[in-house]
Amino acid sequence: MGKPKHPRALADTESKAIAKNIRISTQKLNLVAEMIRGKKVQAAIADLEFSRKRVAEHVRKCVISAVANAENNHGLDVDDLIVAEAYVGKNMILKRFHARGRGKASSVMRPFSQLTVIVRQAEQEAKVDKKKSKAAAKSADKTPDKSAVKTKSAKAAVAKEAV
Repeated sequence: MGKPKHPRALADTESKAIAKNIRISTQKLNLVAEMIRGKKVQAAIADLEFSRKRVAEHVRKCVISAVANAENNHGLDVDDLIVAEAYVGKNMILKRFHARGRGKASSVMRPFSQLTVIVRQAEQEAKVDKKKSKAAAKSADKTPDKSAVKTKSAKAAVAKEAV
């Protein structure tokens, strides 16, 4: 009689990987994460391989891990995956000191970050976009109802159009 299983936070067509304790500031890591958001997985890995940033290797490993999770744990097709989300969070900060003149010291903060990469099937993304565009087209085609019009003169104009 244990606790019930925790429900899955992601959809069935999504998979994620988290890289923790990356020794770089969140601002610098986010510059590399921006580079891969919304791209196909193969293109993202190729960009990271040839990037000159030091942290690109860590980001590449995290993307490859997310792809492996999608393939092994959820049976998704690797060729159809895109990097749906890549976001950065703060982690621990090592606090050190730097010796200064006259016996004083100043603090040195050594930040760590964590990266979360979520990959999703590209087909699912296209279906969602199509549904949104169809709903927008339907709402644009509707003519104003008498109940939706608030002023008396506008109601009279709608009534004349209907006749």
